[in-house]
Amino acid sequence: MSLDAVPLLLALVGLTLYVVLGGADFGAGLWQLLSGRGARGAEVREHAHEAMAPVWEANHVWLIFVLVLMWTCYPVAFGSIVSTLSIPLFVAGVGIVFRGTSYALRAGTSRAGEQRTVDVVFGVASVLTPFALGTVVGAIAAGRVPVGNAAGNLWTSWTSGLSLMVGVLAVALGAYLAAVYLAADAARREVSEMERTFRTRALVAGVVAGALAVAGLVVLRADARGLYDALVSGDGLPALVVSAVAGVGTLALVWLRRYEAARYSAAVAVAAIVAGWALAQQPVLLPGLTVSQAAAPHDVLVAVLVSVAAGALVLAPSLALLFTLTLRGRLGYEGDGSAAPAEPVGPVRALAASRTGLLARVSAACLLLTLGFLTIADAGWAHAIGVAALFACVLTGFRAAVPLESAPAD
Repeated sequence: MSLDAVPLLLALVGLTLYVVLGGADFGAGLWQLLSGRGARGAEVREHAHEAMAPVWEANHVWLIFVLVLMWTCYPVAFGSIVSTLSIPLFVAGVGIVFRGTSYALRAGTSRAGEQRTVDVVFGVASVLTPFALGTVVGAIAAGRVPVGNAAGNLWTSWTSGLSLMVGVLAVALGAYLAAVYLAADAARREVSEMERTFRTRALVAGVVAGALAVAGLVVLRADARGLYDALVSGDGLPALVVSAVAGVGTLALVWLRRYEAARYSAAVAVAAIVAGWALAQQPVLLPGLTVSQAAAPHDVLVAVLVSVAAGALVLAPSLALLFTLTLRGRLGYEGDGSAAPAEPVGPVRALAASRTGLLARVSAACLLLTLGFLTIADAGWAHAIGVAALFACVLTGFRAAVPLESAPAD
């Protein structure tokens, strides 16, 4: 792997996180839109609203991360994409603004009619935004974005069969993820009626999303045969298989009410779709433009990677804290003082006593490895080690910032 490709790899990681986390938020908005009237519909909307409350704004960090990486590290490709696809990107931007505004206004509503109007606006925006972003991905995959400032047709570039199919698939995947996550949240809160509601929706949405994914392969074959061949018989095939297996596994886990495991398998199923697209399209970024040709100068790439590594030390622990509090409701062991965590003995005690400090030192060491292998070394194998060290830095930083939960002694 060359240094030219490292920022793109990080951008794909950010895109995957946005699809998996932000996509679920969009899907929750869709379920709010389809909740119906009456007390039952209000309960569904309130459950979705409460589940999104802690994280809905944080998830857009990944979209900003992707945009900044692309316009800094691949300016020619970024300029070509945003100029040719300015209409769907504008629609997506308006949708994001309306989602944020309506979400904030919901707390100030005083009557049921006002709240319903705000929820409808939120739901419509939650459908338009992923659909518009999906058409952007479809246009890039179909090769309808030529290099140059607004060099492609402003309308036909994103209204092809593949673009529209990817847009619809993006909405369906968001609904699928949201239903799985919301069923898990309801089960954790022991709200049995809501758990049954979203369990059914997760099963239905999973089947629909799977059917759309299969139909998408047919459209892909007709609209972008080269990408189709690379996906079903080339580099993208392993990711395609992983997505299919994880998707079927998620349905089985939801059926068995193993929701926590279903959260992860659903995320893997969707993430593998993004990975398959990237693997099948590499090394081409846009028609006639490879990743190496589109990359910014070496010094710019080095500066960006150093900034990403430094930013990860701040962002990763913060997000870890947020999601830990959201899913657990607490950090580590909580007690009233009458019981204490089990006391480890021997070497285990020494390791446990220094776990946080040890992980912090490991995270710092991985950061140094990241800077060295990505900025000083030129070999492809060194850059691969640097990327692995960056992920290790983030993961150990997570665990250093958020202590493992300890069980109280018997």
